[in-house]
Amino acid sequence: MKNPASIHKRVILRLLIAWLALSAVIGAVVTYFEIRKAEVLVLQLAIAESRTFAASNLYHFNRPGEAHEVALRRQAEQLLKQQFILITLYDRDQHPILQVAAPGANAAGVLMQQHRHLLLPGRTAQHNATFFRQRPLMHILLPLKQADDTLVGYFEGVYQVESQTLARIRNDVLGALSLVVLVTLAAALALYPVIISLNRELIKFSADLLKGNINLMGVLGSAIAMRDADTGVHNYRVTIYAARLGETISLAPSALRKLIAGAFLHDVGKIGISDTVLLKPGQLNDDELRIMRGHVSLGVDILRKSEWLQNARDVVEFHHERYDGNGYLRGFKGEQIPLNARIFAIADVFDALVSKRPYKEPWPFDEALQRLERERGKHFDPALLDAFAGIAHTVYTQINGADEAIVARLLDELVKKYFFD
Repeated sequence: MKNPASIHKRVILRLLIAWLALSAVIGAVVTYFEIRKAEVLVLQLAIAESRTFAASNLYHFNRPGEAHEVALRRQAEQLLKQQFILITLYDRDQHPILQVAAPGANAAGVLMQQHRHLLLPGRTAQHNATFFRQRPLMHILLPLKQADDTLVGYFEGVYQVESQTLARIRNDVLGALSLVVLVTLAAALALYPVIISLNRELIKFSADLLKGNINLMGVLGSAIAMRDADTGVHNYRVTIYAARLGETISLAPSALRKLIAGAFLHDVGKIGISDTVLLKPGQLNDDELRIMRGHVSLGVDILRKSEWLQNARDVVEFHHERYDGNGYLRGFKGEQIPLNARIFAIADVFDALVSKRPYKEPWPFDEALQRLERERGKHFDPALLDAFAGIAHTVYTQINGADEAIVARLLDELVKKYFFD
């Protein structure tokens, strides 16, 4: 289970990422439409100025003589004093009549030549927006018509946005982007307490479900242990021994959770073994031994029915394997045997030796360790046996002979540490 501080950090981080992503996406869309709006505004300004020129000068088009050309040039140069930086006039046959340019507009002329193929003469206005030296330019081609819709010529120009209009456009774009950022941030902040509240409820539900699963697993394991022992406390002790050994070798928390689950359920398959075999006081014959060993396969089949219980499988399936390969069911050898199963094998045998059973008295601590040592490299992993020898006496003193309630409390602390903290 995640702790609250970690959850809050993850929620904040994800909301921050969502805010940045939404701001970027929505900001790009808003910027696109603001630029299109600015383009329409610039086009309207350019067309308005060019139509003002056309209204008073259509008379001079398609008329020979220097006087008409001078009149057109004079009016075109007047237009350059506004926002046009380059003007070209054509007659009805698309022949150039004149071209005038504002000082320093040579680059704009080159720009217009590059885009000329985009604007084809026709009976409707055409335009192309572009940027030059970080300022928007509008290249327009406007057909000039008389009142009876007769075409008399064409007006082509490059319109440069004035500083005030440009500043207004920039302010509009920045204002729209700022609004987007603020609105998405406000939405993220508003969602934060909602998400935390929902997450808190989900965490409580998950914790209750996990606690129920663990309790059920513990009860089931203890009930099965009581079939061939006087008490289910063996399950508690062997789980504590295994977990302490796992901690000693710095087993990852996720692996320790699987080890604890496996220790709870290591003999779950015995639920399918008849009392005649399971509780037989004497030595088992070959057929009975084969039936008893079948509890491993039965246990694996039981776990297979629950995805959550699969965490226990390494211990349930392999805890009767031996380090030298003479165990069952698979006959695995050495590190072929899963680590959790090798850990549990030591804990299981040791607790069986030092515990009182109907058929035997508990072994003294030193004799039990000596018995384990004789199985070094045969039944048990030597490295794990060395690690267990370093902690065995401390754990033995805590739990062997202790009241069942004390052992249960120690086990509960382990469960809380690895499943809930």
